[in-house]
Amino acid sequence: MKKNSVLSKMYLVLIFFILYAPIFYLIFYSFNSGGTMYQFEGFTLNWYRELFQDTRLLTIVLNTVIIALLSATVSTILGVAGALAILYARKRRVKNTLLSLNNVLIVSPDVIIGASFLILFTMIGIKLGFISVLLAHIAFSVPIVVLMVLPKLEEMSESMIYAALDLGASRFDVLTKVILPYITPGIFAGFFMALTYSLDDFAVTFFVTGNGFTTLSVEIYSLARRGVSLNINALSALLFVFTMLLVVGYYFITKKSEKPRGMGVRQ
Repeated sequence: MKKNSVLSKMYLVLIFFILYAPIFYLIFYSFNSGGTMYQFEGFTLNWYRELFQDTRLLTIVLNTVIIALLSATVSTILGVAGALAILYARKRRVKNTLLSLNNVLIVSPDVIIGASFLILFTMIGIKLGFISVLLAHIAFSVPIVVLMVLPKLEEMSESMIYAALDLGASRFDVLTKVILPYITPGIFAGFFMALTYSLDDFAVTFFVTGNGFTTLSVEIYSLARRGVSLNINALSALLFVFTMLLVVGYYFITKKSEKPRGMGVRQ
């Protein structure tokens, strides 16, 4: 058993090394004064200074963050409503159909989704830019939120709802004071997953961006074709730190929401 435990730990370390080594390599060379990622010549913060002086790139970062926050917020609201609709669908066939349609969007290739949105926006006359990107991000984020929220709804006991109704609570009170507080961890998980998918997306965004508006992933792709400057390394390092802070924040939020329940059980 000890041998298997050691091997499993070594395997886990190897997997994490493969995943994180390229990221730390990129961060390490963001401090290189040589200007390339082939030989480290000396420590410098010039690439970070250059990054903060590049107003166009900072505007693109701001666009990306705004799109991610807006799409994650709207998709979380729609995803929670969708999960409730799937859970309380009266006919089993309707429930299975809704769940299947939700899952199809997740497994569909991003290129097909992006091309479909491009055709749709062109046909209905929506100008490619901020609105088209926002709508596309909301559309592919909603199914993710549904999958995060639905398991929490399914594990909730119906007796809690019946007890609230027997005590005189309205359906709105049941929703806001019983259901939503119970599924809060799933809602936060769906929000952060939607936020991550939006920040990370390239394929769908590539199809629906227009002249004068772009996101960070599309901009980095276009820069990479001409040769990436190390200020992109600096930007990637800052985004990695920001992502880690989000993960740590989500961890403490979930711990804080679980703590009162644990205290209540001990009492």
